[in-house]
Amino acid sequence: MTMIVGVHGIWNYGYYRPSRDAAVAAAAISADWTTWLHDGLAAARGKADAMPVSVAYYAHHLHRGTAQGTDVTQLDEDAQSLITDWVELLRETPVTAQGTRTIRARAAVDWLTTHYGEAARRFAMIFAKEVSSYLKAPADRRRLAARDAVAETIRTAARQDEAVTVVAHSLGSVVVYEALWAHPELRVDRLVTLGSPLGMPGVIFDRLDPAPGQRGGRPPGVSEWINLADIGDLVAVPRTGLSSSFDGIVSENPVLTIAKWDFHSVRSYLSCADVAEATWPR
Repeated sequence: MTMIVGVHGIWNYGYYRPSRDAAVAAAAISADWTTWLHDGLAAARGKADAMPVSVAYYAHHLHRGTAQGTDVTQLDEDAQSLITDWVELLRETPVTAQGTRTIRARAAVDWLTTHYGEAARRFAMIFAKEVSSYLKAPADRRRLAARDAVAETIRTAARQDEAVTVVAHSLGSVVVYEALWAHPELRVDRLVTLGSPLGMPGVIFDRLDPAPGQRGGRPPGVSEWINLADIGDLVAVPRTGLSSSFDGIVSENPVLTIAKWDFHSVRSYLSCADVAEATWPR
């Protein structure tokens, strides 16, 4: 039997808030991922086996308060720079030629709102805040705590002496990439990254630990790496996929369509038949 480990992305602190217990939060998010992945398998094969997903929960380590509203002045300098650099990659042109960091960040989120709606503005604020919180420094306690939580969940799954598949969404792909490099003893039969920003130049790629240099590589304990991204996913930059920045990816589909409108949520990814086929053992 294959053990499936999930690694969540941003916007998951809500699982922790009611109980303030990471184990309870992990159980709740694992139940949701299991349901959504079963939906995807049912769409792909007409049935769903009762195989649970164990999600590594780390959102509480990155939480720095809940933002009220969508004004970029709520973001610190690093998060403002991150959101500006990210949107410039989406636009492929500078957001603005001059102005303070806050002015440039505000121009960036205004552009997102104009082109993708108010929901994109809210998402961008949360994305910038959580990604910045994680990437502050290689030795930052938040970063290390998140990586350790992911590594321990994978280690627990591997103790079952079964094959291990890791499914990592969004920021989760960054956390698991670093966790696997930090713990080369961990063995993963298949790594599936969904809507991954790992290759985002300047914003994430150049801040990875260990530093990838010109190109990154498949973590040492991973046998197979598959990357999937919806063609409209704003986080999966560059749009050409991760193979342009990383060696060792055996398969990827950067032109996947997981949903008509909701092109980044983990629910849409896991419920997609193509994603389920790539994730579940044959």
